[in-house]
Amino acid sequence: MCGIVGAIARRNVSKILIEGLSRLEYRGYDSSGIAINNGNGVFAHRAVGKVQALKDKFSIEPLDGKLGIAHTRWATHGKPTEANAHPHFSGDHLALVHNGIIENHEPLRRDLKAKGYQFKSETDTEVIVHLIDDALKTEPDLLRAVQKTLAKLEGAFAIAVVSSSDEERFIAARKGSPLVVGVGIEENFVASDQLALLHVTDQFIFLEEGDVVEVARDAVTIYDQSGAVQDRPISVFNHNVDATDKGEFRHYMMKEIYEQPKVIAACLEGRISESKVLTSCFGADSGFLKEVENVHIVACGTSYHAGLVAKYWLEDLAGVPCSVEVASEYRYRKVAVPKNTLFLTLSQSGETADTLAALRMAKTLAYLTTLAICNVPSSTLVRESALTLLTNAGAEIGVASTKAFTTQLTALLITSVAIAVENGLSAEKEKALVQAMRSLPSYVNAALQEDAHIKKIADRFANKHHALFLGRGAMFPIALEGSLKLKEISYIHAEAYPAGELKHGPLALVDENMPIITMVPHNDMLDKLKSNLQEVAARGGELYVFADKDTELNNEKNITFTEVPKVERILEPIVHTIPLQLLSYHVAVVKGTDVDQPRNLAKSVTVE
Repeated sequence: MCGIVGAIARRNVSKILIEGLSRLEYRGYDSSGIAINNGNGVFAHRAVGKVQALKDKFSIEPLDGKLGIAHTRWATHGKPTEANAHPHFSGDHLALVHNGIIENHEPLRRDLKAKGYQFKSETDTEVIVHLIDDALKTEPDLLRAVQKTLAKLEGAFAIAVVSSSDEERFIAARKGSPLVVGVGIEENFVASDQLALLHVTDQFIFLEEGDVVEVARDAVTIYDQSGAVQDRPISVFNHNVDATDKGEFRHYMMKEIYEQPKVIAACLEGRISESKVLTSCFGADSGFLKEVENVHIVACGTSYHAGLVAKYWLEDLAGVPCSVEVASEYRYRKVAVPKNTLFLTLSQSGETADTLAALRMAKTLAYLTTLAICNVPSSTLVRESALTLLTNAGAEIGVASTKAFTTQLTALLITSVAIAVENGLSAEKEKALVQAMRSLPSYVNAALQEDAHIKKIADRFANKHHALFLGRGAMFPIALEGSLKLKEISYIHAEAYPAGELKHGPLALVDENMPIITMVPHNDMLDKLKSNLQEVAARGGELYVFADKDTELNNEKNITFTEVPKVERILEPIVHTIPLQLLSYHVAVVKGTDVDQPRNLAKSVTVE
């Protein structure tokens, strides 16, 4: 996570750039820097720490100019030092800022050194700026030199570059890392996030994958991957519509359910390439992945259920033992810590009291390191953890977590595959998993298409007081999450069990008044689960089955079938979550409860 801002105007842009960095500081605060072309060359200030350190430098020695780029860094390649801070230079004439990771930087670095280039940092970024300089020797146009260089890079990145010989434009590009163009009157901008530019414009062009953009004062020209000029639409930011507005939806919860394809894509962006998980997403200390021999996940509520799913992934993909524990229980027992154990916390808010207390206790024990998966970059959990992987779900207003849960699962899947790679997962298998992850937003969108059908089913729950959720394997934690959602917002008493436990007690509850909700993905446990369903049907139970069509289950007496997209097994827990969220929402509406603010519950549990 890093932040980019670039600007060209007929006025001094230094204050615009600094304000943009302040707004992007959540994306990185290890170091920051600005490069300004003032007509006499390109000059820079860089500072370690938060943006305030850079502001302090400017107060002592201002840099003024009408063209510049800026960056706030989350350290990946190289420690947080001034030498590793952006912008990076080739000579004193070419400066560049960069988000993301260049996977093939090592062979590129060797080639550049052989040509006589000297490196002043430990970063992969410096490779890019030297490559552009090298390209300029045979292709003197900056735009063409950048396009030529991008063809050599492997990985996910966004860049902006300025040259001392070009006062009329700068060049930016994106591949797998976000970048947006801000459009003004005789001034134009780029940034990692439109929020960085709201003080200067509310008109934006969202660049597409592979776009290269030439930014001048009076024009923005966008080229696609083939080099063809493209006319991308301008979007106007509506200052009255944001995370605190329900938009077209009746409740925040429904709005947030429908945001899941978008936020899952945001969680994946910059963390995976075409074939690999980019371990730089864990920060400069991603080397811990090689040492992990055990994982200990601690969380509360919905986050705990996400951790239970991750246990299946970690042990299946990586062969790494994983234990999952409720934070409030972890705190009050003597904990045995196996060698090289990763302590992983999950929290939407990053302010959950029990989880924070568990983290503080864990830091006194012999864990390998601590990793927080969280949605709020400025939260206490993030600040106090050694490593962080943000879920990028955006503000979640509804108390019943939806998009925060599925983005936690997405982040946990990224983490599981990263650990698995260090434990011998083949490149072929990694590529297959990454390609499956790239399809995840479209699968979630397909699951949302069953909304109208699920709304009709919800009417049957109007007079129900109890419900039973069943699942096998990684579907059991999803059953737990489904039952939690239903009880949270509809106040229907709900329980969840592994389907194989039916005969060990829960079957006594089954009758015609007890709805039984189950997820039936088409995997190697299908036949066993079908047997469990027959046990329920034989006792008059009312079954609601969520399954893909290949399971050959259909509507029949006592069985209501809802189709879920058929997906790769690793994605089944995430995709099967969607219909359970929709069911809980519509049942709550039928019951007339306060969907967004259910009784007795708060969004962030900040007390024990």
